[in-house]
Amino acid sequence: MRTRTSVRAAALGAAIAMIITGCGSEGGDTGGDGVSPADADLTVVTGVYPLEWLAQEIGGDTTAVVQLTEPGAEPHDLELTGRQIAEVSEADIVFHVGGLQPAVDEAAAQEGEDTSLDVADLVSLRPAGGGEDEDHDHDHGHDHDHEGEDDHAHEEEDGHDHGEYDPHFWLDVDLMAETAEALAERMGEANPEGADTYRRGAERVAGELAAIGEEYEEGLASCQHREVVVGHTAFSYLTDRYDLEQIGVSGVDPENEPSPSQIADIADIVNERDISTIFTEPLMPAETADTIAAETDAQVEVLDPLEGVTDQSPGDDYPSIMRGNLEALTTALSCE
Repeated sequence: MRTRTSVRAAALGAAIAMIITGCGSEGGDTGGDGVSPADADLTVVTGVYPLEWLAQEIGGDTTAVVQLTEPGAEPHDLELTGRQIAEVSEADIVFHVGGLQPAVDEAAAQEGEDTSLDVADLVSLRPAGGGEDEDHDHDHGHDHDHEGEDDHAHEEEDGHDHGEYDPHFWLDVDLMAETAEALAERMGEANPEGADTYRRGAERVAGELAAIGEEYEEGLASCQHREVVVGHTAFSYLTDRYDLEQIGVSGVDPENEPSPSQIADIADIVNERDISTIFTEPLMPAETADTIAAETDAQVEVLDPLEGVTDQSPGDDYPSIMRGNLEALTTALSCE
């Protein structure tokens, strides 16, 4: 929930006090080889893990990357401390996805207006709630047996949590590559001496992303099933890109428990379509997936939306988690 005005004022006051006493650059996770903001050529503050990965890969060991969301924490619910607001204020670039983390958006507007780099201004994001946008070439033509009340609930949750757009763009490798190029350009403007380094970093990232995209195209080209049952409907960028059907249990908010009727509806779909797998995720409780699996012949596996890296993630960085997700999908969908 967004902080009240009085609390925001207190946090900003604490941030100013830290800056005055020279403490604003302390704390926060740094990327690259652990370079601190005081020793770095450039400091990038990020709100969510995929942006941290991009900044680290592009910036190299002369860039300090300060990640605001602690490992294992739910990024949607992030509230900033006074120290973190000071870090936003002192950063060369505040790299975030508008609508994903209201606290970061607010800090960027108030403390980093000139340094803010919003992914929503760089690439074309999907509308929240599964709607179509003429800027996207995505197919939403699948028929869903769970239309109506459940879909309406999902749309309301999408709008409440993420605003107008779905922020999970990082599951589309092409959008990640576009973002990498734009980030490198902005980093070069902030530190012209490092512009060539940032450009080469973005080119390496684009090559890695292209390789992952080719693996997905090949791995998901021929599958016996194309339904992906998930609890957190964060996978639209991925499922639409590879002509899969995302079936959400309870919408985008992991904390909202689905009703018994919703669970029953999904269980019916699983049985009718002979779906073998119910996907849960590292930052989401597995109770609902376990309940559906107990009522069907399906099993529960992890599909990671890459909002953070945890011990349950199928890898330890963006490329390995994306490849781990591909392995989970090809197994669950019986792909050749």
